[in-house]
Amino acid sequence: MGCYDINEGDFSGRTSLAWAALRGHEALAGVLLGRQEVNPDKPDNNGQTPLLHATWRGHEGVVKILLERKEVNPQKSDMCGQTPLWRAAEVGHEGVVTMLLRREEVNPSKPEIFGQTPLTRAALFGHEGVVKVLLKCEGVNADQRDNLGHTPLMGAAMCGHEGVVKMLLEREEVNAAKPNIIVTAERRSRSLLGEEMRQW
Repeated sequence: MGCYDINEGDFSGRTSLAWAALRGHEALAGVLLGRQEVNPDKPDNNGQTPLLHATWRGHEGVVKILLERKEVNPQKSDMCGQTPLWRAAEVGHEGVVTMLLRREEVNPSKPEIFGQTPLTRAALFGHEGVVKVLLKCEGVNADQRDNLGHTPLMGAAMCGHEGVVKMLLEREEVNAAKPNIIVTAERRSRSLLGEEMRQW
């Protein structure tokens, strides 16, 4: 009609394409992407793109057609630093994770603002298939700490995910005896306090 902006968002900034991606309406997403004026990578008010919405919900068909568009950046993160891969790994969508990792620009180790990587989240929630896929990626550090000093092994052990723990322990770089930063700081504080008391 020429009187409506097809890229206009609602109160949350989500466009028609974003809602189609979120709900998994593959055919409708295809119709919208067939319009030249549609921006397939427009973020909402939280910085979340249609691709991020589709990966979070595990809609593989929608993810596939979005990734076919050169304008779509599969590495684009939202306001919290969470990428499409991060969200897919957190929820355990192994098929989507595999699809994203085929793209050269996707960094499998990129942390969000709290330092948690896709592997950290997959391990924390016990998604064994996703953990296995991520551990095969070149350059992935299976012992990487987040901002609180937690490693993927700590998260998996804390939540009782035995299968994930076994997989991580097979990695040479994983140190099962390594304390987190908080524990290390507490021990150091106690040590310093004890030294001061002895000197006093």
